[in-house]
Amino acid sequence: MRRARATDPKWSDVTPKEVFLNRRQLIAGASAVAGAAAFGSIASPAMAGLGAKPSRYSTNETPNAKSDITSYCNFYEFGTGKDDPAKYAAALTIDPWSIQIGGMVDKPGTYDLDDLTKGVSLEERIYRFRCVEAWSMVVPWVGFELKTLLDRVGVQPSAKYVAFETLERPSEMRGQRSPVLDWPYREGLRLDEAMHPLTIMATGLYDEPMPKQNGAPIRLVVPWKYGFKSIKSIVKITLTDREPQTSWNMANGREYGFYSNVNPEVDHPRWSQATERVLGAGLFAKRVPTRMFNGYGDEVAGLYEGMDLRKNY
Repeated sequence: MRRARATDPKWSDVTPKEVFLNRRQLIAGASAVAGAAAFGSIASPAMAGLGAKPSRYSTNETPNAKSDITSYCNFYEFGTGKDDPAKYAAALTIDPWSIQIGGMVDKPGTYDLDDLTKGVSLEERIYRFRCVEAWSMVVPWVGFELKTLLDRVGVQPSAKYVAFETLERPSEMRGQRSPVLDWPYREGLRLDEAMHPLTIMATGLYDEPMPKQNGAPIRLVVPWKYGFKSIKSIVKITLTDREPQTSWNMANGREYGFYSNVNPEVDHPRWSQATERVLGAGLFAKRVPTRMFNGYGDEVAGLYEGMDLRKNY
C-alpha cells in the first residue's frame, strides 16, 4: 500500500469550507471533552470509545455477543477457518492507514484515515448480517454513510459503479500466500446502492474500534446483501462507468453473482437460502426463515424495480 505523501490532499481539502472552518473554531475554543461531545467522531478510530450516536436505521433485534462476532469470521486473507482471523489477524499493521480514491471523481488522492474520519458524524447501526453460507447474526456496527465520503470527493456524472479493494500484504495476511482467491480481494456496488443511506463505512463495533479480524480499520457494510459483499480492510475506492470485477464472482460466477442480494427464493447451487442458522441461538435451535433483502426490502426494493432478481442474482 502506498504511503500518503505530503503533496496528497487531506480530508480538509474536500470538506466544504464553511464546515471545515467552523469545525476548527469549535475545536480551538473547546476542551477535548467538550469537543468530543460536539463531534463524536473527532477522535481517531484507533481510540477507544467512539462516541457513536444511535441511528433510526437500526433494527430493534438484540445484537450478538461481541465474542460471537469476533470469533466466528470469514476473512480469507487470514485463512479459510472461521477461527483463523481471530488467531492470525493480530499480525496486521493498521496504523498508519490510507485509502486511495480515484477514477471518476473530482478530487482524487490518497487520504490518511485519521483525516478522512475527522468531522464525520459516527452512528451506531445495529444491522442484521446474513452470510451466503446460510448463517446470520446481528451486529452493532459503528460508522458513517458511504455517501458522505463520495459526496466529498465529488462523483462525476458519468460514474455508475464503485469498486473497492482490500489491502494486499502477504507478509502479515497469511491467507494471501494461498491462491484460494485472486488477490487483492475486490468488491463493487452500483452507484445507487453505494449512495443508499443504509450503506456504511464501519470503523468499529460495540462502540469500540473495529477488531482486526472483522476488517480493521475500516470496512464496507451493506446489510441487504450477503456478507462477502461487505469488503474489509479497504485501501482503494474507484468510481467507474463499468461493472467492476469482484473476487467471488471471478472465482465462481455460477455461485456468486455481482448483486448477491439476500434472496430466499434463489438458492445457492449447493444449498438452500430459504432458511438460516442464527449464530448464538444454541446448537439445537431451529433454523429461521430468511427474509427478502435480509429484511430491508422496504428501504431497498425500489433500487431493483423491473429487474429479474433470479437472473441478476
